[in-house]
Amino acid sequence: MTSCAEPGQGGVVVAAVRQRTPAARAGLNVGDRIVAINGERLRDVIDFHFHGGVTELRLSVEREGRTRSAVLRRAGPDLGLELEAPRPGEIDTCSNKCVFCFIHQLPRGMRKSLYVKDDDFRLSFLHGNYITLTDLDEAALARIEEQRLSPLYVSVHATDPDLRHRLLGRPRVRREILPVMERLAKAGIVMHAQIVLVPDWNDGAHLERSVRELARLHPHVATTAVVPVGLTRHRERLPELRTLTGGEAGELARAIEGWQREFREALGTRFVWASDEVYLEAGRPVPAAAAYEGFPVIEDGIGLVRRFSDGFASAARRLPARLARERGVTVVTGSMFAPRMRRLLDRISVRGLRVELAPVVNDWFGHGIGVAGLLTGQDIAEQLAGLPLGDEVLVPAVAIRDGAGVFLDDLSPADLTAKLGVPVRPVETTPGALAAALLGR
Repeated sequence: MTSCAEPGQGGVVVAAVRQRTPAARAGLNVGDRIVAINGERLRDVIDFHFHGGVTELRLSVEREGRTRSAVLRRAGPDLGLELEAPRPGEIDTCSNKCVFCFIHQLPRGMRKSLYVKDDDFRLSFLHGNYITLTDLDEAALARIEEQRLSPLYVSVHATDPDLRHRLLGRPRVRREILPVMERLAKAGIVMHAQIVLVPDWNDGAHLERSVRELARLHPHVATTAVVPVGLTRHRERLPELRTLTGGEAGELARAIEGWQREFREALGTRFVWASDEVYLEAGRPVPAAAAYEGFPVIEDGIGLVRRFSDGFASAARRLPARLARERGVTVVTGSMFAPRMRRLLDRISVRGLRVELAPVVNDWFGHGIGVAGLLTGQDIAEQLAGLPLGDEVLVPAVAIRDGAGVFLDDLSPADLTAKLGVPVRPVETTPGALAAALLGR
């Protein structure tokens, strides 16, 4: 059935339809805008999932300026369609001016999408983005409660109201974090908390207070991640901050491990974890895999090193004894992980395989930034130029922007191939992917 209609706002746009799936059988096409399910208007993808959990979905679909009906019958959890991500203009942006905000430390002249500061509870629920909760109005809070949008990922930084207000850059909206989290906890919402640790600001007694006050909300506050502040060389007209010293990182790791022992006894979980950066900066071994309790917030850099190290050690044991043809590869990584990556690669004993490690110093953002995910094509190209690179250069795929296929400086792997004269291949940061890439698979 088809009728004339003015295209409206809201709804969700179909990005892909897989063949021989309920979405394909319903006649959905890429570009269709689904505006209602069973008579319920859709504001966004969250409404789609909330109203789309039934067996039969009667859809109102906008296509080429007309509205038509379609029936989608669920045969299982997979409907066979993908939906477009919200565009920058559709995302709730952050009104805070956090003293440590990474976006405020970006150099000028990069593509506009990189400067978007989201503080959108929908992206927190869907993708694990951290939000401050300061911009939520009553309607948003009520929607979170009604639709049980859980888990959420919350940027806490400090539970002391005055300190948190200063850390957030003294925004116009001042909201205490604990009452909001208490309200969400009462509604059954699970939260993962994050504290960006800024030396001389929210460390020491302030950190302990924050951790202990968050622990009182367990199990609804399921975890707390403590992540050291990252500072670039582009901090123009911003508060003067500093990073952790190696000694301070060691003290922080010991303090958190002490709290973990206490919480494990009282709560049945370690509850609080230091990011991998803390251990790398301190020169200490990262904890064993069991200490991460299933890696619930690994995307925040909590346990990534341990899981990768253990997995690669296992993958290395399965490599062949020799190659039919000699092969040389160069593995690119950030300066922070380089010492550990070198030890992992040293375990490889495959005749005919030559592996070189290329730690790349981050000149683009500054030498204080050592993670692989913030490497740029320019830094890689400049620092590898003239080196014997072998048959292929392997770069961490985490440094490539999803969808764009380019590094943060808009150079592509193809650009690097042209500059270096050697094929450049992005490799997923999993042990199996790296092991396979070393062999040319």
